Amino acid sequence: MRSFQQQTTTLLLAFLLLSPISFAKSTVEKGKIPVCLDKQGQSLGINATEVIKWKQTSPNQYTNRGHLKGEISKVFLNKNGHRHFEITFSDASNEDTIEIIYNEDFGQLPELELGMPIEACGDYITSTAPSGPYPKSPNGAILHWVHNNPSGKGHPPGFLMIQNVLYGYDMSNADRHHAE
Repeated sequence: MRSFQQQTTTLLLAFLLLSPISFAKSTVEKGKIPVCLDKQGQSLGINATEVIKWKQTSPNQYTNRGHLKGEISKVFLNKNGHRHFEITFSDASNEDTIEIIYNEDFGQLPELELGMPIEACGDYITSTAPSGPYPKSPNGAILHWVHNNPSGKGHPPGFLMIQNVLYGYDMSNADRHHAE
């Protein structure tokens, strides 16, 4: 029979492993990155060429799904619990930038530094003019909803990888979330 101390230690370890805190961030092994989904729920690969085309040709507030890899090239001020930063990304022949907006209700991010590698999946919006209370993006486009969607309604889930660590899956505040 196990001692009281062994049982307590086992219970404590189980609690820590299963608690929401463990979902704030997780190091992702190769091949374990979440699947980025398009609007129809199908797998979406890196689509930098399409994102560059949308930025150049689509009207303000055009929306679609984006999946990009790049590096942090600028960090903006934190606004109302949302982290704003710019990434530089490229396709085979062009380089561009986009503003990433991350809702910190889904977990804190590390201190962002220029040059950090990023992979982001979320909702793309052309943002060349103000829309309601939202100012235009300094980059002309944003990628937001780069986190899980606990309700499963409205937006497909997204994700944010920074230096091979997954962010946006801390469900400890999931009951507070509503559509952005």
